[in-house]
Amino acid sequence: MSTQEPTEPLSEPLTIGVEAYVSEEYARAERDKLWGRVWQQVGRVEELPRVGDYLSYDILDDSIIVVRTSADTIRAYYNVCSHRGRPLVDTPPGARDTRGRRRMFVCGFHGWRYNLEGECTRVALGEDWPCGLNEQNTRLAEVRLDTWGGWIWINLDPECEPLRDYLEPAATLLDPFRLQNMRYRWRRWLVFDCNWKTALEAFMETYHVQQTHPEFMTYGSFLGWSRAQGKHSNIGYDAPKGLDENQAKLRLGTGGDPRVSTADLQNFTWENANTNTTRTLVDAANRLVDELPEGTPADQVLRHWLDSARRDDAARGVVWPTVAPEAVGKSGTAWQIFPNFQIGHALNNMLCYGARPYGYDPNKCIFEAAVYELYPEGQEPQTEWEFTPVGDPAWRTVLPQDFSNMAAVQKGMKARGFTGPKPNPYRERSIVNLHHNLARYMGTGAPRDLT
Repeated sequence: MSTQEPTEPLSEPLTIGVEAYVSEEYARAERDKLWGRVWQQVGRVEELPRVGDYLSYDILDDSIIVVRTSADTIRAYYNVCSHRGRPLVDTPPGARDTRGRRRMFVCGFHGWRYNLEGECTRVALGEDWPCGLNEQNTRLAEVRLDTWGGWIWINLDPECEPLRDYLEPAATLLDPFRLQNMRYRWRRWLVFDCNWKTALEAFMETYHVQQTHPEFMTYGSFLGWSRAQGKHSNIGYDAPKGLDENQAKLRLGTGGDPRVSTADLQNFTWENANTNTTRTLVDAANRLVDELPEGTPADQVLRHWLDSARRDDAARGVVWPTVAPEAVGKSGTAWQIFPNFQIGHALNNMLCYGARPYGYDPNKCIFEAAVYELYPEGQEPQTEWEFTPVGDPAWRTVLPQDFSNMAAVQKGMKARGFTGPKPNPYRERSIVNLHHNLARYMGTGAPRDLT
């Protein structure tokens, strides 16, 4: 066992209670103590291109309408008529949300109307109210909204801190990647049999790769670090000196010939996960054995591969951001944005996960995964959120390996013989940090000293 003195926050051995995962009382308390106070990602700016385009977002008892009100303004309102409380837009059974385009919102109960600015423009038989109704008590209640990284974020707390302040230091370290230029390649969702934290924590560290995804070990070591970053955390791969970029998603395969192992890793990832790479990167990797002599040092293979793929993309109108290798390394492979969103970023693609409660059942959650990519302007695929249950072949083979852990861990959390998670203090610090910050909002559940 290591005797190295802790040098980073939360680097000492700690343990976490199970209440945050299994307690219905805790799940109900999250409504006001957590979800009513944090910034939540609800969609992409490009999903609302025209005035009147809207989407809905539900978190426990609260439903929100997010609507474009002008060419440069998006607003959010509680999805509830000010008259008797009926939702103004309904999510169809089995759907993730509801979307469309409207000039106004009309309540289906009594026909009260609201314009895109949230003002009540018609009260049916309004003359029946001799007094009492006014602009303030009839308009839709507005929700704080801001954008960053191409995403739309909302906060139900009218006194919340600005989004940019909330997101730091993640925002500053990720800004160079220009995530706002990415577009969906695919997006899927399902209702999963585990707590939302259990779902997210399955992807918040690389420590599991050697056992859960053993086929990847053929292509190198996938062990990595995890760092607390205030409310948030990030993870990355361990990499030798001089290979800063290999801490990130676009990384070399290892072995006797990095030209071959990199191509093998890219092909395997493309076919079995369809994440963390692009067709351009795969094709450039497959040319390495033809373009570089045997014995080319690993750092030169990495540089040639990425430079070749960058040129190939530029030729078809896709411009990668320019990010210094040390900045790529420092940003790592993924950021966990508190409380429930992960951004797995790269120079020309990203893989993102989200999870939120499914009602007040602590053993269920809504889980979402989406892959983004840089495309020539106007040539991105037309996608929508697809409900994709466990076992559907669309998930390929890698993500189902993670799914097999999620429900099993949720079940194990409730066993009398389990005394609580004991995260790896170097490789799973992101999990400890999540619960450290949850405790600040919830007033309970802070990680405890394991020793």
